Amino acid sequence: MPQIAAIICTHNRDNYLGAAIDSLLTQEYDDFEVLVVDNGSTDSTKAVVESRLHNPQLKYIYEPVLGLSVARNTGAKETTAPILAYLDDDAEASPQWLRVLIEAYNNNEKLAIAGGKVTLIWPDGIMPPKWISSDMAAGLGAYDLGDGIVEIDNPNLTPRGLNYSMRRAFLEQIGGFDANLGRVGKKLLSNEELYMTELALKNGWQVAYLPDALAAHNVAPERVKPDWFLRRSWWQGISECYREEVAGRTGIGQLGRGGERLVRGLYKSLKYINDPALRFDNLLYAYGQIGYLSSAIQTIFKSRKSEVESRK
Repeated sequence: MPQIAAIICTHNRDNYLGAAIDSLLTQEYDDFEVLVVDNGSTDSTKAVVESRLHNPQLKYIYEPVLGLSVARNTGAKETTAPILAYLDDDAEASPQWLRVLIEAYNNNEKLAIAGGKVTLIWPDGIMPPKWISSDMAAGLGAYDLGDGIVEIDNPNLTPRGLNYSMRRAFLEQIGGFDANLGRVGKKLLSNEELYMTELALKNGWQVAYLPDALAAHNVAPERVKPDWFLRRSWWQGISECYREEVAGRTGIGQLGRGGERLVRGLYKSLKYINDPALRFDNLLYAYGQIGYLSSAIQTIFKSRKSEVESRK
């Protein structure tokens, strides 16, 4: 039984996938396996994996049901390893990645979730635009809490999903990843990692940032455009609404919270009108609240409708 399984969940990203797999097959640590979960890809993903299947540590799995959380659960079921390390299909792990992770779990039996620092790999010939703030860079995957290990008690600081690991015992305790959160095809649903951190802390587990568990994330050219950030912010708002729903925090109060954040974002975008990065950052924040409010209104309406029907 391998001590740790490195799992790549992939959907139509054959241009980056090979580098991600190769970064795992050249790890300094030996007692591991690599699983590639092909989540309904229609490109040459399978061929990319098959060209490397001569390595006995690599395994290919096909999961037809779209959804990152679905694919992550499938990967967990296909291995017996007690530690699960998830790497995005457009990321590249540092050579010490798995070793740093397994050492952390072996040294702390209460550790449920851990992730490391993430740097960005910009496309050839593209420099970071001036309108991208540090918060927006985080939306591209950047994650840096410093050079020391940090025990995380604030879910908003949770490790990035592209460089993310978990103890199997915790995942089984909570019943796996919530399939209603996490990316599904082109729907940029998110917040699944944040929700996992909330559950871990609630159940007495620990969450950690491990700077030496370093990974780098490729920034796709289409993401260096304002419309991609707008779309992501919209789905971020919807994801936040769903997270509140599963936590039992839905109701009229959501309209007040979302409205207040919407006004605050618009105000700050005007306040920083001469600063391209801060102006667009706050505009995105406000736009995300519209997505949040639209989802909240639908949830409240469905709840009221259900109540009326139950009284009949």
